Amino acid sequence: SVKGQVLYDFTAEPGNNELTVKEGETVTITNQNVGGGWIEAQNSRGVVGLVPEDYIEVSKPVTGAGFAAPAPSAGNIASQDLSIFDAYAPPVAPAQNQVDTGGLGPPPDTPDTPVSPYLPSPDENGVCPPSLLSSAPDITDSLAHFSQTSNGSDPWSAWNSDPAGGSSDNWASNPEGTQTGTGAGDPWSSASHGHPQAYQGPGADFDEWDDEWDDAKSTGGYGESESGEGGAIQRPGAHAPSMKISLNKFPGFSKSGPELYLLCKQFTKGKERLPIYIGEVGPVWLYPETQLDCMVADPKKGSKMYGLKSYIEYQITPSVSIQLLLKLKAENTNRPVNHRYKHFDWLYERLLDKFGSAIPIPSLPDKQVTGRFEEEFIKMRMERLQGWMTRMCRHPVVSSSEVFQTFLTYKDEKDWKTGKRKAEKDETVGVMIFSTIEAEAPDLSLHEVEQKCEQFSRFTKAMDDGVKEILTVGHEHWKRCTGPLPKEYQRIGKAFQNLSTVFTSSGYQGESTLTDAMTAAGQTYEEIAQLVAEQPKKDLHFLMETNNEYKGLLGCFPDTIGVHKAAIDKVKEGDKLVAAGKITSQDKVTMAKRASTMSYSLQAEMNHFHNNRIYDYNRVMQQYLEEQVKFYETIAEKLRNAHRQFVTL
Repeated sequence: SVKGQVLYDFTAEPGNNELTVKEGETVTITNQNVGGGWIEAQNSRGVVGLVPEDYIEVSKPVTGAGFAAPAPSAGNIASQDLSIFDAYAPPVAPAQNQVDTGGLGPPPDTPDTPVSPYLPSPDENGVCPPSLLSSAPDITDSLAHFSQTSNGSDPWSAWNSDPAGGSSDNWASNPEGTQTGTGAGDPWSSASHGHPQAYQGPGADFDEWDDEWDDAKSTGGYGESESGEGGAIQRPGAHAPSMKISLNKFPGFSKSGPELYLLCKQFTKGKERLPIYIGEVGPVWLYPETQLDCMVADPKKGSKMYGLKSYIEYQITPSVSIQLLLKLKAENTNRPVNHRYKHFDWLYERLLDKFGSAIPIPSLPDKQVTGRFEEEFIKMRMERLQGWMTRMCRHPVVSSSEVFQTFLTYKDEKDWKTGKRKAEKDETVGVMIFSTIEAEAPDLSLHEVEQKCEQFSRFTKAMDDGVKEILTVGHEHWKRCTGPLPKEYQRIGKAFQNLSTVFTSSGYQGESTLTDAMTAAGQTYEEIAQLVAEQPKKDLHFLMETNNEYKGLLGCFPDTIGVHKAAIDKVKEGDKLVAAGKITSQDKVTMAKRASTMSYSLQAEMNHFHNNRIYDYNRVMQQYLEEQVKFYETIAEKLRNAHRQFVTL
């Protein structure tokens, strides 16, 4: 038998016929011809499943005659017909993918929308006039947040309250990493990708698509070591053991915690300010008068190094009003720019670095090597990149940030590299982003701050569970619609036609009307079988994509809320720190005021989240039910036509 050595840890996704393996483990290769970047292997316990071929080093044994052993026969592998649903199998952890909602655009600006992230104005939102605070102190230290990550699969599992009703330190100090639950492959075409989750691992080294930075001196992205040292967090959107990022690269997630913001003596002077106002629904971000938008389109295959390196490049075209264009003073704002996936990845890292402590930044669709140039995969990747960019454009803080504007509006290569280096040197990152927030509201008590934090924690956890349930049910329903159900309708139709053939063989002259009608009824059921198999692409696709997007977004909240919980815990220690002579009484007061500022930012972010959630789910449910109505009306009409073929005796 052929043996293999496991090179990297791999965690199987439920329902995908995958096999969990650990680095250094020896497995038996049972089928190397699965395709799609996968092989079938058996572990020491006799369990058989699929493993990415890049995760295993296969050793070819030699027979007694000195010839290579023949390849083993195919074993129990997942049916290609069912592999297309694996993109929605219940994941081990929340994914961070962003997806398109099937052309669901931003909502119209309506007077009854109290907080609109689309086209709001102070009058419509009922917010107070801008009156920015000018007495904020200044930054000297860099900051940060968490001390370590666990290797668990559920980012919510570390949030356990103590018996006294408070929350344990683990809630903030040990946020768990997340990993993807979906493959990057096209979920609608099993023939093109075999197993759609082909390759999501440590393949940055082998991915010809995004393997090098144009700027060799860049400090961003994955240019530095991605080793799995203890002080690293798992990058959301990749399998847990791979794509680790050093804590030193993300000040917002380093070991020092939020006290560097809470106790900072002097903030860095800068123009960056993030005002928060009180609207009808509570604290809200300052929304632009006109929403920024963009279109991701026209994917093209490019190459370098005389064709040795290849990649896909996407065209991104910003879309803004003339008023916003003049405000941004960017005469080229509506000019398309081109970006490779690695540029999106760079943008994600910069946004996570800068805003991750205050704003959940969902990760990008996963990388994939196998099948990455196939048309259906490129289409799905582009759709999900569009969804991710749309969500970033809809956020008032992210969309107005300099790094995001640079990504959308750079003029040439020089302008791009200059903006990239500037973003990588930004000091206002991690928890220091709170130093730029100016809340036009009275300070909150620590009790109010903690109460709001716990409220949002409970809601996001509950919604995370609900979204996962939708994905699980939808995944199972998709399998039924494209597997057993069509086959049942086909069997019914075939049975009617077979009986019609039997009747025809009787030789009786007066039954042609009946046999023709029965044949037509049988054909109708075969047509219904085809409709059932195709219907999920028309309605369930968009419902699943929206929930998959929110699953990724909700997976960010444990880290973001964890920052606030860590700050609350630090403020609670104020009296003890004063007694120990580590801080002054004034420092204690300052910490409480800054915790209040952090709370206002969390409330503003949650109000933004709720506003988008209500709009997104309203639209996608409308679309789903509209398509369901059309589907059943089509079936009803076909059955009526079949019914009319039979005469009343």
